[in-house]
Amino acid sequence: MNKRKILNDPVYGFITIPSDFVFDLIEHPYFQRLRRIRQLGLAELVYPGALHTRFHHALGAMHLMGQALNTLRSKGHLIWDAEWEAAQIAILLHDAGHGPFSHVLEKTIFTNIPHEYLSLQIMKELSRQLGGRLDLAIQMFEGSYPRHFFHQLISSQLDMDRMDYLNRDCFFTGVAEGAIGTDRIIKMLDVVDDQLVVEFKGILSIENFLNARRLMYWQVYLHKTSICAEVMLIQAIRRARELVMSGEAVFAPPHFSLFLTNTVTLSQFEEDSAYFHAFTKIDDYDIWACIKAWADHLDTVLSSICQRLLDRKLYKIQFADEPFSQNQRQQIHQQLTAQGIPEDLHPYYLVEGQSTNAAYVSSEERILIKMKDGSVRDIADASDLPTIKALSNIVRKYYVCWMKPLTLQS
Repeated sequence: MNKRKILNDPVYGFITIPSDFVFDLIEHPYFQRLRRIRQLGLAELVYPGALHTRFHHALGAMHLMGQALNTLRSKGHLIWDAEWEAAQIAILLHDAGHGPFSHVLEKTIFTNIPHEYLSLQIMKELSRQLGGRLDLAIQMFEGSYPRHFFHQLISSQLDMDRMDYLNRDCFFTGVAEGAIGTDRIIKMLDVVDDQLVVEFKGILSIENFLNARRLMYWQVYLHKTSICAEVMLIQAIRRARELVMSGEAVFAPPHFSLFLTNTVTLSQFEEDSAYFHAFTKIDDYDIWACIKAWADHLDTVLSSICQRLLDRKLYKIQFADEPFSQNQRQQIHQQLTAQGIPEDLHPYYLVEGQSTNAAYVSSEERILIKMKDGSVRDIADASDLPTIKALSNIVRKYYVCWMKPLTLQS
């Protein structure tokens, strides 16, 4: 069987599967599950074209990894074939641990279990099934492999993950401000003292990359409608869990039901393999099946939230630079009470939160620029744009979501 397939990708054109083993990983059910998980969760309620999946994204990131490794080899850096394949496997599987609707389930069915941990567990299980053939990829993913630049290509502030999702999300949402010069950035990559760097000639492309990331966060990832819909979904799952815990019958597919009936901590997940097995089975379709079924539930809180999600009758949302005042909260409580909603149910229809955005965090894996004299400097110091330093500042916005579309008074 010919496993060197060529896939037609709408963003990059033709993508070639680099090896028979990578083909086998793509064919595995753990990876095929990503076909059923949308990359942008509920963003389609804002951008109708945002229907691409984590399957698309993983393949695109693998493609960019191959281009980056080609660039580094062409500049004289020795990369063994085993390292080449391992790096592509690590980026291919970096999102395998995402649950339905991206981070929603991390906030509802788990207790402090991030998707990065789940991705690592999936990689370890695959390696166990396949005779340890993912061990090198796991080292690169974890950052324990001695040649650190491989980990930077997989997880840093200029990794193949970010480059693909910015390109891909920009393409499918139609938000042109998110466009980045991926080809040029990759051609400018180099390695100095085992650190990934960008040649000085590529500094303008990096500046554009950081600005595009900032804009995409405000316009797509932290769009008010996406936040509002996610809040409603979280409240629906929260209500369903409370009903289940109180002994009421609530529909759920078996694998998802396991998480509705149990509050799963990290230690429990590690000790009981049933949770891992169930997690690798759930996807967006399970959650939508629940939302459709719950819209007819006798519990009015659960049914009203789910019906509103199905009909896109979303809560009102309002942002502010400072936390909302007691007076503003009281206005909403009065409106909810006027609609006949008991005070103990207000938390389902009134949710406060905050969103933060920092396009570049200098305390993390820094973006390093190789200057003309061969020295290496942080992008914030190498750039002559004052806005790059400003992008390091965390911008925080407070929001409140509520059911009645009224306007708050200060």
